[in-house]
Amino acid sequence: MVRRSSPTSAVVLLWNSSGEKTEEVFAGVPFDDPGPIHVHGLGINQADGALFIATHTGLFRVGQDSRKAVRIADRYQDTMGFSIVGPDRFLGSGHPDAREQTLPPRLGLIESTDAGRTWDPISLLGEADFHVLRSAGKHVYGYDASNDRLLASADEGRSWQELDKPVSAPIVDLAPDPSDPRRLAATSVGAIDLGLYTSRNRGESWTRLNDAVGLIGWPAPERLYLADDEGNVLLSSDGGRTLSRRGEIGGQPAAFLAVGKDELYAALHDGTIKRSTDGGSSWTVRSSP
Repeated sequence: MVRRSSPTSAVVLLWNSSGEKTEEVFAGVPFDDPGPIHVHGLGINQADGALFIATHTGLFRVGQDSRKAVRIADRYQDTMGFSIVGPDRFLGSGHPDAREQTLPPRLGLIESTDAGRTWDPISLLGEADFHVLRSAGKHVYGYDASNDRLLASADEGRSWQELDKPVSAPIVDLAPDPSDPRRLAATSVGAIDLGLYTSRNRGESWTRLNDAVGLIGWPAPERLYLADDEGNVLLSSDGGRTLSRRGEIGGQPAAFLAVGKDELYAALHDGTIKRSTDGGSSWTVRSSP
């Protein structure tokens, strides 16, 4: 659902799981801005150190000296996949703002070069809905949930190659090795073969390492983090083969971000954003909804 709200009017669009619009309801009915809830992704802008929160109802910014999330450009775009790839330069995917009636329900890969104020299509417009989007230099990896496919790009998302998935089940999360973008880690939720997988050859083949499932971050070669559904934070120093518990977030994570060896962010399902500076051992509130 993508919302537009103002003191006097509102539009609500309903989308199904395939990204297709099902109906438009409540046109002209006022309601409150939902704020940064239903978080899909997190990022730190290298230009100013601000935290960005990609949600079901828009993109929000939290300044370095603030705990208040501010909506970007009065936009209500459902930003599903989200990755910050440079100063003020973001990649995203998802569904358009309700007011952008000329756009298809699946945005493919989109790009902003002004810190999320405006977005332009890059590729796969109308074809893909990336629920996971990760980048390493010019390499971009995405899980297109609408077509259950894993895609890779070596030219910043302008052209794509479909990769073999670790298993037939949906991908929960994935991350490239920061020292070698051909090496990937991914988690999957298959009923039988759930777990953490790695590939050394850009998805041509995969090796199952263990049964750990969750959101992952790989900020340094020897620092692969995994946050599971119970909020436990695990750390691997050997590419995922062994994992040790570091701490607990304090709730089920909706999004997870590792921006340095020890600096982690996690979004809870109520929109609270937490931060750790000691590799997940302890957490403080960075932003509240």
